[in-house]
Amino acid sequence: MTGGREDGRAALTPSPGESPIVVLVRPQMAMNIGTTARAMANGGLFHMRVVAPRDGWPQPNAYAAASGADAILDAAQVFPDVPSAIADCHRVMGTCPRPRHVIVPLRDARAAAADLREINGRGLRAAVLFGPERAGLEAEDLSHCDTLVRYPLNPQHTSLNLAQAVMILAYEWWMTAETTPPRQLLTNGTPVATKGDLENFLSRLVAELDASGFLHNPPKRPGMVRNLRHWFQRGEVTEQELRTLHGVVTELSTGRMQRGRFPAEDPLPPWHEESRKDSP
Repeated sequence: MTGGREDGRAALTPSPGESPIVVLVRPQMAMNIGTTARAMANGGLFHMRVVAPRDGWPQPNAYAAASGADAILDAAQVFPDVPSAIADCHRVMGTCPRPRHVIVPLRDARAAAADLREINGRGLRAAVLFGPERAGLEAEDLSHCDTLVRYPLNPQHTSLNLAQAVMILAYEWWMTAETTPPRQLLTNGTPVATKGDLENFLSRLVAELDASGFLHNPPKRPGMVRNLRHWFQRGEVTEQELRTLHGVVTELSTGRMQRGRFPAEDPLPPWHEESRKDSP
């Protein structure tokens, strides 16, 4: 059974079996089904099955909450019970906050996503059951699962709504194939400065601070210079940032140089005109 909307606002039409099936067991509100579809689309899960929805199906409120993930709702299938919803599946996982009195593999969301990626890679059909909003999956529902999934959250507050629970798994599923580096520096195209470039700036800065009298206290001078160096050495300064800083130092020292006070080691600083030219 499909949702009946065919406006195609979201082009989410993968081949069958491309991602695991999200099975919503006895969901209570159409809006929650819609926000779940939205979460699924965010994480690259495209197949939804709905078991015995309380308010029937389709529901306009679901589309209103889906934020463009209409194709998932259009293709959603409705089943009367869990056995019929998973009859064609090879592997079935079930989300369970506190599994008790069972001997069954248990995974967190990250490990479950890795297992699902491997299962799908072998051409098998996998499904993950999510229970109704109020109480989650019942023991009878979990008896159809070969693996349980538990989210280790703050033990003082583990409450999630349906879309949040699906979003966690969807995110971990997406990340199993994501190639974006987990840590990176966004430089907007400007190269990271070399240590030589940085040393040139720091030498100039210290010379200007000596000439201005800022480092006038001999006992404290070494520590102050080290602190300045540590400050700039902590991260990857870009060439554009260094050019900007050179311009800042140039402007700050203009008045002093006009009065004829230059750094002792360089009476005619070569960077004066260059930094004025390069600064934004």
